[in-house]
Amino acid sequence: MDASTATATLEPESDGREVMPDPFGVAPRAVEIFDAFRDHREFDRLRTSTLKYPDCWATFTGYPIIAEWDLDADGPYLFTEALKVMAMKSAVFEQTGDERLAELDVSAPVDEMVHALTAQFTILSRMQTELDVVFVHSTDNERFQYDEDGYTDQIYAAANWGVIPRRYWIGQEETRRRLAVLFEHYESIGVEQGGRRHNFTFSYATG
Repeated sequence: MDASTATATLEPESDGREVMPDPFGVAPRAVEIFDAFRDHREFDRLRTSTLKYPDCWATFTGYPIIAEWDLDADGPYLFTEALKVMAMKSAVFEQTGDERLAELDVSAPVDEMVHALTAQFTILSRMQTELDVVFVHSTDNERFQYDEDGYTDQIYAAANWGVIPRRYWIGQEETRRRLAVLFEHYESIGVEQGGRRHNFTFSYATG
């Protein structure tokens, strides 16, 4: 799909809400994109390099809201969910040509894996070019409003990808509750503002 020729045709509804494409119209293309990436000769390298990314960077507020989080056990499943997200966003973008509308709401743990996936810039760029697919990801367009049974979940269901794994797809209310628990633990060891600040000096103990 040539992004330069895409045009946005969606207009707001009378109550101001944005009109999104029919999930059942988006889902078949999302499935095609997801399958194309899984069948690509460099898929295993993409998956392996993505799963190595937390060794370099991870947040305090994404993966950790998963109960009894374990990167080795959960990472491969999260990678699959992240690739589904990118396929869904690409399918919406192809229909609308609107980068902002294509930035679907995603739960925090899955979104963190999306960041790990999109960090594989070179291989991902090559795969997009060869498959003629545009992946969409822009932090300035993220709304952080994911909730259960919303538009993202509707595309997921229409794609017949099975029951959405609620271990990773966590709604707003439960996300807020878990973050409050995490912040309490973080602050007990001197990590403040959800990992944005601490007072550790890293000096050697004396005496």
